[in-house]
Amino acid sequence: MSDTQETPGTADLSRRRLLRAGAAAGLLAVPAAGLLEACASGGGASSSSSGGAKSATNPFGVKEDAPLEVVIFNGGFGDAYAKFDEQMYNKTFAKAKVQHVSTQKIQDQYQPRFAAGNPPDVLDNDGANMMAIGQLSSQLTDLTDLLDAPSLDIAGKKVKETFLPGTVDQGTIDGKFVMLPYNYTIFGFYYDATVWDAKGWKAPTTGQEMLTLFKTIKAAGVAPFAYAGHFPYYMGWPLCDWIAKVGGNEVSVAIDNLEPNAWKDPSVKTTLDFITEIAKGGYLYPGTQGLTHTQSQQALIDGKAALLPCGTWLSNEMKATTPATVKLTIIPVPSLTSSDKMPYGAARASAAGQYVVPKAAKNVAGGKEFLRIMASKQAADKFSELTNSLTCIEGAGTGVQSSSMVSASAMIKNAGTNIIQWHFTDWYDDLYKEFQNQIDLLMKGQTTSDKWIAAVQKAADKTAQDSSIPKHKRSS
Repeated sequence: MSDTQETPGTADLSRRRLLRAGAAAGLLAVPAAGLLEACASGGGASSSSSGGAKSATNPFGVKEDAPLEVVIFNGGFGDAYAKFDEQMYNKTFAKAKVQHVSTQKIQDQYQPRFAAGNPPDVLDNDGANMMAIGQLSSQLTDLTDLLDAPSLDIAGKKVKETFLPGTVDQGTIDGKFVMLPYNYTIFGFYYDATVWDAKGWKAPTTGQEMLTLFKTIKAAGVAPFAYAGHFPYYMGWPLCDWIAKVGGNEVSVAIDNLEPNAWKDPSVKTTLDFITEIAKGGYLYPGTQGLTHTQSQQALIDGKAALLPCGTWLSNEMKATTPATVKLTIIPVPSLTSSDKMPYGAARASAAGQYVVPKAAKNVAGGKEFLRIMASKQAADKFSELTNSLTCIEGAGTGVQSSSMVSASAMIKNAGTNIIQWHFTDWYDDLYKEFQNQIDLLMKGQTTSDKWIAAVQKAADKTAQDSSIPKHKRSS
């Protein structure tokens, strides 16, 4: 939710972004600004261990015996991939003691350490208890030299030249590359191809096809649609995708940039009216408005629900309860009108996750080198092998042939340059929280499209007018 992914009992906030998208910390993790500000005075200069000689194989001058503390969010991706990367680190720096920490309590455990000027060397800032990156960014190391460093194992290329499109942009805040968005997440609707093929159901490419198919599915005794109602941002992903498809990229840019009346664009009402048809049409899995992410996903896997909004971490997150006969397959959200500004194949896909090196870390050089290891093809291939998910490294993970990976790869290939991205979910916590509150009301039939728009626009205006909230801009 991500961007990023969660285990049962916690929210899966992908960036998002991005996931991600993914997703952000707006619902549960509003940071204490005072704590972040408290570390500003002590975070301007690195306290990195020094003494390592820089070379082609040690571009950051890592001291061979400097300890390295790596904190990993243990969600849907687990943490086995990071342990593999740590082993790679120790092959080069055998004298270094690497401390591996696996947790879901990022903000609770590490925000106080930022405030005390004693953060870890590498932090995977993710999950429901993450710190808001928009406010944390000033405390993070500028990783521009990581981008320009030679790839660990892709000959003749700099690290940035191995990335999939959009990765550098996604990791850049206010002109500085401050986080490695490692998890390349694709969002869409998931279904079980085994069931759909047996029933003769075809993936819908338009909104009308979707509603017609829902009637057929319902008549077959299966709930057409489920989502994680306990965490409304799961429904926020297709909602935002539809806005972008109907209104075009310029609408998402205007919304992200807090432009006046951006939420009043006609594409928003078109989207909300369609979602209202789903919510009120008797198509929802019983009780889905209160289900957690894993509960709704299990309904899909058990054949009780036919379609589910999610990201490409799904198969790994649910592997323990997914029978071999299930073929999880992802498709883009359908077109809603004949005049949509983006084609059917347009998809939300972005590098997600927030792997950062704090300015005040004791081993900044080691933290950068650890991220360079993560960006190697060897590490990226291992990540895909362990998680059934893609990374931001181009060409990595192609050997994994699960139905989810194959369909996701086809989906992103078909999308071409028609990639959907959103940022307000990461940048503005209070706005994102109200956005989610209004989704919850809409799916429960407790508000209308017009009231929804008025409420979310009001929250956007409040954010825009609050001088205490750092503002960010995107150009495209």
